[in-house]
Amino acid sequence: MADRETKTTVALGASPALAPLLARGALLSPFKRPRPDAGFPRTRLVLPGVRIDLDRLAAYERVCGFPTGVDALPLTYPHVLGFPLAMRIMAGREFPLPLLGLVHTSVEITQREALAPSQEYEVGVYVAELAPHRRGTEAVVVTEARIEDRLVWESRSTYLARHRSPGSSTGTPPATNDHRPPPLPALAEWRLARDVGRRYAAASGDRNPIHLHPLTARLFGFPRAIAHGMWTVARCLAEQPARAAVHMRAEFKAPVLLPGTVTYAADGGRFELRDGDRLHLTGETRSVA
Repeated sequence: MADRETKTTVALGASPALAPLLARGALLSPFKRPRPDAGFPRTRLVLPGVRIDLDRLAAYERVCGFPTGVDALPLTYPHVLGFPLAMRIMAGREFPLPLLGLVHTSVEITQREALAPSQEYEVGVYVAELAPHRRGTEAVVVTEARIEDRLVWESRSTYLARHRSPGSSTGTPPATNDHRPPPLPALAEWRLARDVGRRYAAASGDRNPIHLHPLTARLFGFPRAIAHGMWTVARCLAEQPARAAVHMRAEFKAPVLLPGTVTYAADGGRFELRDGDRLHLTGETRSVA
């Protein structure tokens, strides 16, 4: 992993527009040859003076099931603030993994204190490392939120580019039902509307075509649109008591098709989203000092 001191910090004057980044990433994707030992961008992009758009925040809270008007940001919301910076990096020429087909496999978040919507933040994003995976290569993308020089929120997301390689067997071992823990107690059944992906896209800015419409999802091998992974995490967290200082890790197991019905299950800090025996998401939260 590259030390943060080796990175070049670039401060941006405004959040990048997402549509051109998606288009550029799509055009560059066929020319990329992912591998775990590839070079990757060492730039840390920073957006200073970020203020929360309260209307956009309220739309996010509604679509994810959080209460509105609360004087604390949802745990997942800084991911939305940093997403345009992450897209600028991942859509660039120096990023070795193709944007098309990239799969969000996990997210880990540490929040050190409650984050007020009225606060001004500095948001930074960088690629921490590339790592081999049994199905290809994963990139670890770090997003940070700071108040002045104080790190108050951090996430580590892994994104998988599937490909065949000689080292593909050295990554994460395949999951098996033999070692799966017993299912958590079911607490609710959610019927998800076909427009959840479009509503979340409008609130978050993540307009990946696999989430928007059955026709565009079929171009990428899905029978119909699928829910955003970060929406599934946020929707589960909306059912849990909010905590000021918290650590959360979630793994995305299988896509959630829209429309569809899923079961939310939880026990203490552990939670999962499933459809029958099929796991879509597993996660856990715990308080931190």
